[in-house]
Amino acid sequence: MLRISNNQIPKDWAQKEFQALRSMNTSKSGKVLARWLIGIMILACLCMFLPWQQNIPGKGKLTALDPAHRPQQIHTAIAGRIVAWKIKEGEYVNKGDTILTLAEIKDDYFDPDLLVRLSEQLTAKENSIQATERQVVAIRKQMSALENGRKFTLQKARNKVLQNRIKVISDSTDYEAEKIQFNTAKLQFDRYKGLYEKDGLISLTDLEKRNLKLQETMAKRTSSMNKFFVSKNELINSLIELSSVEAEYGDKLAKAGSELGAKQSYLADAQSEYSKIRNKISNVEVRVGNYALTAPQDGFVVRALKVGIGETVKENEPLVTIMPDVTTKAIELYVKAMDVPLISKGRKVRIQFDGWPVLQFSGWPNASVGTFGGEVIVIDYVASSNGEYRLLVIPDKTEEVWPEQLRLGSGANGWVMLNDVPVWFELWRQINGFPPTISKAEAESGNGSDSKK
Repeated sequence: MLRISNNQIPKDWAQKEFQALRSMNTSKSGKVLARWLIGIMILACLCMFLPWQQNIPGKGKLTALDPAHRPQQIHTAIAGRIVAWKIKEGEYVNKGDTILTLAEIKDDYFDPDLLVRLSEQLTAKENSIQATERQVVAIRKQMSALENGRKFTLQKARNKVLQNRIKVISDSTDYEAEKIQFNTAKLQFDRYKGLYEKDGLISLTDLEKRNLKLQETMAKRTSSMNKFFVSKNELINSLIELSSVEAEYGDKLAKAGSELGAKQSYLADAQSEYSKIRNKISNVEVRVGNYALTAPQDGFVVRALKVGIGETVKENEPLVTIMPDVTTKAIELYVKAMDVPLISKGRKVRIQFDGWPVLQFSGWPNASVGTFGGEVIVIDYVASSNGEYRLLVIPDKTEEVWPEQLRLGSGANGWVMLNDVPVWFELWRQINGFPPTISKAEAESGNGSDSKK
């Protein structure tokens, strides 16, 4: 490479070659622009070290904190025909106000005096039950009387059997004694007869006396035997009578018990029918009360889902939508799943409502205009159908009250506020797609997530 030293360059060469350049003068506006650019660059560099509050953006809509205060549809409990509308759409109704009335379309309830008829059936069935209960009491008394009579008659029959047993023993003893007397008399008669026929030691008169004595003892023996047989027959008859009494009273008690069972069975069926009639009366009374569709709570009638007069509706069919008088509003804010662990209950939120004029700086909430403060109160444990998690945000009591003009369902944008970081750090995080950071103390204490209490 050819090198040329400074000594080899002529001194007048630069003056000749750059004479045109030296003749050009720098304008004043260029110097001002350069100074401005340098100042802006310095200012931008300084701004990089300003504090920036990290946040998690989300989009949602306005709702009611209490589920009972959210829009609801009013269903009819019965099938019927619309008779009259008592309200108009957009009208305010109080709890219990009649919205519309229905007429019956089922033939089971066409009778206008159905409740009177059912009341008459109930009274008749009640009288039947009372009569049957009296019959049951009478049968039980009859059975008690039969049982007492059975005990008395059986005792009487047993006593008679015992008497006849004693009589049989007595007559048997007399019969045995008479038999002994007869045998003794017969032996004496035979001895006297032998003495008379053999040696003539006794007279005929003595022999005839012994014969007469023998006949007397024979007659007494026969009489005692007859009495003994009669006593035995009486004992047998008393035993038969005892068995007959037991069988007779057993049959009467069995019949009475069967009749009592039949009455009790009828009484159970009658009580069941009585309960069914009472249940039907209650159902009819409730059904009549459902002819008028009433407002379940205070609110505005938003839309009639069925229109006209005479149109029939089915059971559990929605007829009208009502917007309850909301007491506490909230924002349903949806955030990405990767940001949920960084959010905890009590986190502050900046909210921008659709249609509300706003100048928003998400990282400098104090410099924003037209936004409102909120506070996270609920974090869902399950993702929604869109894969995002829902937060419920209520108004921050320490800041400006939310506008009264807001309607449920209107859109809203929200920013869940986190920790302060330099602007340069936030730009670096956004460029690299990193999530917001939380402090080490928050991570260790679990404040970065919705901890279980």
